[in-house]
Amino acid sequence: MNERIRSQAIGLDNIETRVTLTIEEVAGLLGLGRSAAYEAARRGEIPSRRLGRRVLVPVPALLDWLGATESAA
Repeated sequence: MNERIRSQAIGLDNIETRVTLTIEEVAGLLGLGRSAAYEAARRGEIPSRRLGRRVLVPVPALLDWLGATESAA
């Protein structure tokens, strides 16, 4: 299973073309374990949306949450 998570490692530079990320991808980006990331999403600490059984993280909301967006002047 660690191989699967490792293969989904993603950096901030690689997400600009994505609309959403999986919790596993966000966990790798933030240096969290899968369970910790799911729990943080459940508590509302990581911005996320449920789509059926899947939990997805909208990239714009994640970047805003991280403070990685430039504010429009």
